[in-house]
Amino acid sequence: MKDTLVSGGPESPARRVPRQPDGGAEAARRRKKLITLTRPWLLLAPSLVVLAGLLLWPLIQVGKLSLQDYKVKFGGGVGTYIGFDHYSDLLGSSLLWKTVLPNTVFFAIACVGLTVALGTLVALLLNRLGPTWRVICSIAILAAWAMPAVTGTYVWIWLFQPQDGMVSQIAGAVGLIDPETTNWFTERGPFYAIATLNVIHHGFPFVAITVLAGLMTIPKELYEAGELDGANAWQRFWNITVPTIKPVFLVVTILSTIWDFKVFTQIYLQPGGDGSNEDVYNLGVFSYIQAFAKNDYGTGAAAAVLLTALLLVITVVYIRTLFRQGEEDL
Repeated sequence: MKDTLVSGGPESPARRVPRQPDGGAEAARRRKKLITLTRPWLLLAPSLVVLAGLLLWPLIQVGKLSLQDYKVKFGGGVGTYIGFDHYSDLLGSSLLWKTVLPNTVFFAIACVGLTVALGTLVALLLNRLGPTWRVICSIAILAAWAMPAVTGTYVWIWLFQPQDGMVSQIAGAVGLIDPETTNWFTERGPFYAIATLNVIHHGFPFVAITVLAGLMTIPKELYEAGELDGANAWQRFWNITVPTIKPVFLVVTILSTIWDFKVFTQIYLQPGGDGSNEDVYNLGVFSYIQAFAKNDYGTGAAAAVLLTALLLVITVVYIRTLFRQGEEDL
């Protein structure tokens, strides 16, 4: 905004009087600012509408169902509003605190830790290979990722099948177990050990390829400088590799956590995981059994909401961590 020079007369000096803003220019400025603010949301609107229809609306329906005593009848269903009774019953259940939540949390922690560790080791190996062997090995490990979860689970069941499974036969041959009496799927520990191997086998290729992409961005001069300073391989990994691609490790860790918290197929398809053995319930299977096996749709929906809340907390931590990392990089 320019000022106007006004004479103050022969005895007073000239002074500058602010010029009144042009109404048309101010309106144009406000309109431009409004367009700048709304244009991104207008461009995102179609995608947001689709996401709301696919994700938000079903979530709202599940939340409503968790507040009802829902009964299925011929031609539809009838729900009676009962408030938070399902949540109070669920949170007061010893099965939830002694079995379901521990199984869910410790299984996810074990799967995430081992998957990220194995994927990182494979990525370091691939990074040291030549271009041809790197492509061949990458395709080989991606076959495990491309395998459907159902198919992979049945392979692991076949390997640990009592009596005639390959692992049972080998363990019996060396005297570790009696194949005729040992069932790997009846006890919680062996059951989840097999499920953990299954999830790691299916998940480590994603970590390996993602970490490999990060490793290939690190300048070789950094490692050469570390070698000149006398750093061994372990020190170079912790002092050069990890800090440089820390955002990559954060991404694969949080995504693996989200995926492993809601594992369903690998648990449900194993013998005893379909509801016949309560000791191996996790939140996903527990919700399914309550809703569809016991027709207690409200409790099943409440368990699903609880699982969703846990995943939302993890997602918020993930986003905050990424933002904080971005601010540190700036």
